[in-house]
Amino acid sequence: MHVVVTAYQDDWEQEFEEESHKIKEILGNELVHIYHIGSTAVPGLKAKPIIDIMPVVKEISKIDSFNEQMKSLGYECMGELGMKGRRYFRKGGDHRTHQVHVFQEDNKKDITRHLAVRDYLRAHPDEAALYGNVKESLARQYPRDIESYMDGKDAFVQELEKKALAWHNMG
Repeated sequence: MHVVVTAYQDDWEQEFEEESHKIKEILGNELVHIYHIGSTAVPGLKAKPIIDIMPVVKEISKIDSFNEQMKSLGYECMGELGMKGRRYFRKGGDHRTHQVHVFQEDNKKDITRHLAVRDYLRAHPDEAALYGNVKESLARQYPRDIESYMDGKDAFVQELEKKALAWHNMG
């Protein structure tokens, strides 16, 4: 997978709205809430142009029954993919455009973690700029090596998550 980090794009929010509407139609009454997460959800943040969507559902075990409908939207159904209690879908193959991370509503740990990081970066543009610069630098260093890119930002992301959760818990 080619690693590209770009300047923030104003149309990312619209892309989220359009895709989340399609996902809402599929999940129906099982859906509790749907969030735009990840770097494309933070105005001004440099990011890989991949829209991250987090549906929160009543029962995670029912989500597999929607796999065929998700495939009809162009998604690959990846199951938990290394994260217990999640259902992960990706769209676009090597030129990924969307990722969907589904969690059950009582999975407060993962839901809170994602929202805290997003909200922290929205509230702290200096931290968002720093994070964007780290990602941009790693993308230049590892343009064809997503694993090295991910490994390179891992320590930064873990520290960011700690700050975000502490900030979130104060609020």
